[in-house]
Amino acid sequence: MKEQENNGTIAVEQTENVNVNEENQMASNGQEEETIQQNEVSLRFVNKSNDMNNASVVVFAKNMATIFEETVIAWQVIENCGRDWSYSFKYPLQESVAAKDSYGNVSDMKNAFMGQKWEVVRAASGDILQLSSNPATNPVEIEIKNSLPQGSIDGQIYKDGKLFASKSGISPRQKAVFQFEPSIWIGVVSQVTEGSVINSAILNDINTKFSLYGLSKADIIMTGGGVGPNATPFVFHLVPTE
Repeated sequence: MKEQENNGTIAVEQTENVNVNEENQMASNGQEEETIQQNEVSLRFVNKSNDMNNASVVVFAKNMATIFEETVIAWQVIENCGRDWSYSFKYPLQESVAAKDSYGNVSDMKNAFMGQKWEVVRAASGDILQLSSNPATNPVEIEIKNSLPQGSIDGQIYKDGKLFASKSGISPRQKAVFQFEPSIWIGVVSQVTEGSVINSAILNDINTKFSLYGLSKADIIMTGGGVGPNATPFVFHLVPTE
């Protein structure tokens, strides 16, 4: 009888240990899921404007490392989004790097982190983009260096698989430097193509900037517009939804 009681006690202890392990595993999975969610910001553009001209909306970022000689890329161009319609996209907090050589060959995209230096080198199989053994000069920047013996390259940054920033004409032994805040610029435009350079005249007309720091999900609501004497400027509002 005593042996049965001891066995029963052991069984209870084993069951309790299993339950504790399961709870710990669930908590760990929850932390991992939360970490994954924090790697990107989910955004939804909502058209609440009185626009009658089917205007396009551009979303872009500015390279803080070269703010005075910037080349700004139209990262997202939202087209044909009618009133009360919406368009969803994600802003990953991590960048990817790529390069294009003087022959027009484009590398695959590689995940990159702040403080890394990437370089294009000549190999027996052709040009390759690889992580340098040396870090970037500034720990909050990403560098892409041209280590080819001859020929210029373009250094490119991607987010969510779309061109986010670019530096063209990087000569041998020169480098491009990229640094980004977790923020976006947004405005109404015409005749802008996604992935293309935004000219300075358009940039000067866009002054709405939203910080995405600390956000996981938000709506970007556009109001204003219209025709005639009752028309008002377009206005954008960032509304956290989580």
